[in-house]
Amino acid sequence: MKTKPTGPIPGGYEVMDGELAIGGRTASDLVKSAGRTPLFVYSRAHLDRRCEELRAALPERIGINYAVKANPHADVISHMAPLVDGFDIASSGELAMLERAGIDAARVSFAGPGKRDDELEAAIAAGVTLNCESEGEAQRSLAIGQRIGKAPRMAIRVNPDFELKGSGMKMGGGAKPFGVDADRVPDLARTLIAQGAEWRGLHIFTGSQALSADAIIEAQGNVLNLAAKLSVEIGASLPKLNMGGGFGIPYFPNDVALDLTAVGKALHAYVANCPAELSDTELCLELGRYLVGEAGVYLCRVIDKKVSHGTTYLVTDGGLHHQLAASGNFGTVVRRNYPVAIASRYAAEADEVVNVVGCLCTPLDRLADAALLPKADVGDLVAVFCAGAYGASASPAAFLGHGPAAELLV
Repeated sequence: MKTKPTGPIPGGYEVMDGELAIGGRTASDLVKSAGRTPLFVYSRAHLDRRCEELRAALPERIGINYAVKANPHADVISHMAPLVDGFDIASSGELAMLERAGIDAARVSFAGPGKRDDELEAAIAAGVTLNCESEGEAQRSLAIGQRIGKAPRMAIRVNPDFELKGSGMKMGGGAKPFGVDADRVPDLARTLIAQGAEWRGLHIFTGSQALSADAIIEAQGNVLNLAAKLSVEIGASLPKLNMGGGFGIPYFPNDVALDLTAVGKALHAYVANCPAELSDTELCLELGRYLVGEAGVYLCRVIDKKVSHGTTYLVTDGGLHHQLAASGNFGTVVRRNYPVAIASRYAAEADEVVNVVGCLCTPLDRLADAALLPKADVGDLVAVFCAGAYGASASPAAFLGHGPAAELLV
């Protein structure tokens, strides 16, 4: 049977007693602590290391915001709180998560094209910055602020005329549900300021999951130039510019990690030669997947091993209801294998070609196709890497009634 390669396993994971080890503990010990599989394990060391790498590479002037949508697990949020400068949310539910974690609302911004009135009111009352996505949303926000007697803190999300080339999901350029078209931003900004909103600047997010440093560098230069131009047209300085993110991580065979050093070097040059209009503007990047994606591992247990027409299947108690992206059903056109390993036999030689599938009654429930892995038996643990972002919270956990996976920060 022809094999299909698996994606690159992120660095920083170890072998202990022949098993995969995370945070100095074996996979079997972590499952024992959680009491069950499937289990998402998030590594504090990986989170710390990624933030340290970013701080070392980026200019001191560039802040780091954590996009909560990537991983809203309460322990992850609490761990990230002292590591980042701000938090970006996309719902009042995420706002409630941050409030429970004791995060100061002044550190929070709220984007999303369909904010309900109750969400706007909760954000305005708390003092969150609204990244306004339309003229209609702006008017609703101003009216709510007037009704509750509190000026809304408002930035404008810009839909630029350019995009982040090669990004997995393009969030700018052309017709988009996200943001206000760039040519309409100055009029809206002047309206917000005239009607008493607390002006907080611009949010320009062009795309996500890009591995090309050149593409990111080009987009960041375009963002800074556009922001400076809009500031002049608005006739007011920008208190803050959220430059978006787009930093990707390697998921699939032949993916090459983003050259963070190159991106950092370019940002140093941009900051040193920043347009005069942005001289006093607070600058930040909005990152989610890049901060937490490689810090997560999804562990599931082999509950059956079977052969059908010469193909060996490892049937696990996990699947797409927890790891929709790894199954190939979260935006990929051609399904490719994520980084996958037999956690129980992490140090063993790969000697068997298998299909790893989940427990759901659908042929879409696939975790690895024709993967060359160490021989596994019923009871062994399978590890799916790059599971720290868009895993538990971005998958249909209620599908077929199997319920959510356990989650553990170590």
